[in-house]
Formats: sequence, structure tokens, C-alpha cells
Amino acid sequence: MTVETIAALLLIGSFGVLLVLRVPITFALALASAATAFYLGRPMMTVVHDMYSGIHSFSLLAIPFFILAGQIMGQGGISQRMIDFSNLIVGRARGGLAQVNVLASMFFGGISGSAVADVSSIGSIMMPMMKKKGYDADYSVAVTVTSACQGIIIPPSHNMIIYSLAAGGVSIGSLFLAGIVPGVILGLSLMAVSYAIAVRRGYPRERSYSLAESLKIAANAFLGLMTAVIIVGGVVSGVFTATESAAIACVYAFVVTFFWYREVPLKRFLGILYATLKTLAMVMSLIASAEAFGRLLAYLRIPALITDGLLSVTENPVLLLLLVNLMLLLLGMIMDMAPLILITTPILYPVVVGELGMHPVQFGILLMLNLGIGLCTPPVGSALFVGSAVARIRIEDATRAMLPFYLVMLVVLLLVTFVSGVTLWVPERLMGG
Repeated sequence: MTVETIAALLLIGSFGVLLVLRVPITFALALASAATAFYLGRPMMTVVHDMYSGIHSFSLLAIPFFILAGQIMGQGGISQRMIDFSNLIVGRARGGLAQVNVLASMFFGGISGSAVADVSSIGSIMMPMMKKKGYDADYSVAVTVTSACQGIIIPPSHNMIIYSLAAGGVSIGSLFLAGIVPGVILGLSLMAVSYAIAVRRGYPRERSYSLAESLKIAANAFLGLMTAVIIVGGVVSGVFTATESAAIACVYAFVVTFFWYREVPLKRFLGILYATLKTLAMVMSLIASAEAFGRLLAYLRIPALITDGLLSVTENPVLLLLLVNLMLLLLGMIMDMAPLILITTPILYPVVVGELGMHPVQFGILLMLNLGIGLCTPPVGSALFVGSAVARIRIEDATRAMLPFYLVMLVVLLLVTFVSGVTLWVPERLMGG
């Protein structure tokens, strides 16, 4: 075997072994990169430089602001207001609390951009409420966890910024807009499944509201929803960059939470900053180590080899796309979302965009949805773990209840894969492509 072949096996193999040994992904990526660089005789400073280059980007400044804005609004009473507003709109349907759960996740996902934050915030309120009204625990977990995936593709989403970086600068504004239609379709599909199960099991409806109550609920929710409007509207209109828009959203969220809603004292802000810093440290160190890993992948021509390997299996574009989806779904079962975006984008981008001609924005949403499904799939689905822990049921029971929800998520995934208009229609109309 050639030196390059041995180095490629060392890079991939050592990374896999470290994951099996339960080494954190950040350290697994960094150690595998360092070992491979040492074998190739490359100076260790090149690995360090690659890691530094990975986070030395102005676009990445948007990530801490997105995380901070989501933390502020998540702890400041916005989740309860989203639930009340959703109840106003869909609560009268059969199994109304399930419909409320999905719609509230759609609204909250547009603020937090995180599936796990959605499950933690919405789920901690909705699941006990559903249990009290006679809903089965496994059903409430299934609705909460699968609907949280909307937060991955409904703008804003910091994972889209990570993809934009990994793909070489795909328009963040276009990615934000491209997630709207798939996110809404996913939400409506989950609501349809929730309704069908609710009718069969005889779950109750929620009460109706007077006009005065309705106006009050809508007014209370309006300020929270404006956070997403500021972020997406600022980026799409070209008035702000993604970073500037996220920073303004932070200031807005701070004012609304601590000086308008005033449900939490200002002293809680230190705790919010601490939680933001912990999350940011994990995300940025992951991006840094993944950059070093990715540069070695490119140096060893591994993406090109994988492209050739996939094309040798079949040249049928439909089968290739199904194969790519299957690969991403399987990877999503065993790894978290952010590292997979950073690792798989440079590998699959040449196949899907370069060979098959898919638009980079469409591929981004395809990637987000695949890996979002992975967040609610065992054995490493973080959203599934959080939902099961909040409801205090076994993961096996929750997974069994989620089977019909998985099915509609896969149908939406196929739409995103094979119908380009689902993702590209809105950005083409508003941003010219």
C-alpha cells in the first residue's frame, strides 16, 4: 500500500476507534488528525494552524449571538407564550395539545434554532400537561421529539451557518429561506399524524377563547415571534449580515425578556451567559478540530475516492441520492449533528453538487433534515434522550411510538431530495436564486 493509503486508513480508523472508546468527538478528531500528520511527517504546527483557520472567520461570529438569543428567549417565558398562541390557533382540534405541541415547536424553533432546546423548553411544559389531560406518555414524547426537528430547518438555525462554512460560503440568507417550506410541510405532516392517532385514541379537545382573550394571547406572543423576523428579515433584505442580524436579535431578546416580560430577574443573565459559553466552547472547539480533520481528508483525496466509489456502485442519480440519504441517516444514528455537518459536507458535496448537479442550498436542507432525523433516532439521538428523560419513560417505548412519525419525516425528506422547488422556490423569488 502507498503512504497515502496507509495515512487515509490511519485517519479514518483512529477516529473510529476513538469514538468506540467513547472519546469526545472534538478530541477524537484532533487526535486522529495529529496522528495522521505525524505519520505523514507534517509539522504539528500545521494541525494547529488548520484548527485556528477553522474558527478564524467573521461569519462564525453569528453562532454565539444565535445561541445567546435562544438562551435568553428560552428562559424568559417565550416558550409558554408560544404554547398559548398555538393553543389559540389549533387547540380546538381533536388531540388539541398534540397539535399545539407541533405548532409551538415550529414557532419556538424559529427562535432557538435548536431541536434539543425545543425539547427542553416546550417539552418540559407540554409533556406534563398532556399527561394530566390523559395523553399516553410515549405519544407525548413522540410528538415533542419529532416536532423539535423543525427547529433544525426553520430559520434561523446556527447549523445552517456551520454548513455554509463547510460548503465554502453558501448564502446564509438563501439557506434560511430554503428551510421555510420544508419546515412548514414537516410540521403539517406531523400534525396530520398526530390528529389521526388522537382520533383513534379519543384524546380531548381544548377549550375555545373569547375575542378579548385571543387578542391578549396574540399580543403576548407577538414580541417573541419578532425575534425570528428580525434575524431572517435583516439577512434576506440585505440590511444586515447574518452576524449583525444575530447581534441585534440578542439586544432585542434581552430588552423583551428582562424589561418587558420581566418573568425572570436580571441576575439570571449571568447563568444564561454561562450556559451560552459552555455551548459555544463545545461548538467552536468542534469546528476547529473538524477543520484540521477536513484538510487532511482533502490532502489525502478521500472525498474524490468516495465520489469514485459511489459512482462505481451506480450512475443512476435517483439511486445515488437514495444511497446518500441512507448513509446520512445511518451516520445520524451514531453521531451528533454539528460534527457530521463538518465531516460529511466536504465528502458528499462533490458527489451531490459536483456530479449530480444539485443546488448547494437544496443539498444543505437535505443534509439538515437527514441529520435532524438522526437527533430523534437511537442509539445517539440527543433530542430523543432529552424527551425520554423529561417524560421518564424508556427510550425503547418512545422509539416504538415514533414509528408513524418517522414515516412522514422520511416522506418529507424524499420531497426535499427529488423536488427542488420545495427548497428553492422561496429563495429564488425573494433573493433571485
